[in-house]
Amino acid sequence: MAVPFRKTSKTRKNKRRTHFKLEVPGMVACPDCGEYKLSHRICKECGTYKGEKVASK
Repeated sequence: MAVPFRKTSKTRKNKRRTHFKLEVPGMVACPDCGEYKLSHRICKECGTYKGEKVASK
């Protein structure tokens, strides 16, 4: 089995891991109440989806 000749440095390891980041979900403002919500989901605050009342609070 192949074994690395030298230890991987912290800098090289961290450069390789630059793309492992947390991503913020796509939040949009609700057109009815203005609260932020996930896109293509019912608004948790007012219960509307695409301008129609879908859920009661």
